[in-house]
Amino acid sequence: MQLRTDLALELAETIDQAGGGISVSEYDKGGAKISRIKLTSDDSAQSIGKPKGTYITITVPPFSDDAELGDELLMAVKDEFTSLLPKEGLILVVGIGNTSVTPDALGPKAAAGILATRHISGELARSAGLENLRPVAVLSPGVLGQTGIETGDIIAGIVKNIEPAAVIAIDALASRKLSRLGCTIQIADSGINPGAGVGNKRREISLSTLGVPVISVGVPTVVDATTLVFDLLGEDGARQNKELIEPRGAGMMVTPREIDILIERAARLVSRAVNCALQPGIPPEDLLVLAG
Repeated sequence: MQLRTDLALELAETIDQAGGGISVSEYDKGGAKISRIKLTSDDSAQSIGKPKGTYITITVPPFSDDAELGDELLMAVKDEFTSLLPKEGLILVVGIGNTSVTPDALGPKAAAGILATRHISGELARSAGLENLRPVAVLSPGVLGQTGIETGDIIAGIVKNIEPAAVIAIDALASRKLSRLGCTIQIADSGINPGAGVGNKRREISLSTLGVPVISVGVPTVVDATTLVFDLLGEDGARQNKELIEPRGAGMMVTPREIDILIERAARLVSRAVNCALQPGIPPEDLLVLAG
């Protein structure tokens, strides 16, 4: 029975970590619970099914319940971004997903809130009092079904032309637990496989394919039907009811009823945290005005 998840924390929970190559630290900050997993060996990466790298899981109050983004929470998420970003250089922010499908709209909606600054320089920057802006470019490439072009190919072409120091890729994720939908943020420095969590794996977007570091960030918005049954009934109950789920249920994805609110608020927190990490010299309230 295949249990789909994009969260390294959930995958780490299912294996024996005694073999080495996996380090886990947990701490509380700004009203969030943060778990940092580092995969440092090929064996640890293979056991989890994720590339080597750092995976940060931030558990926050449910987006569907809390309309306010407290400053402490915002700064906690910002600090985790900062820890993975290169200190200087152009950053390309990519919002991956489909705005026509609400659970998949996190990336484009978050990208819409990112302050693009690559074009602001020289006299324009000086006259606006923004001389110390970090250059940032923003892209929402759509999905293969809309463009006929692999998202990874679009990003690779732009990376080749503008030569960023790193790419930030924002995408919706899949979880294996209902309890993590809409209250979890994962940040990783290992790249991303768009669509992997929903069985629609596309071209990998990573250092190996682009030639620059890729920092991925996402919020789980769906659980597939088979995984949901496993979560609710346990392994024995899921196996006993397997014939009621498959084959038709194997392709079904479940999302919360309040997904519209969840996406709007999650996108707002992610975009604001990314803006604060990229432009630390500008107060968050000013960034909110500048980014529109």
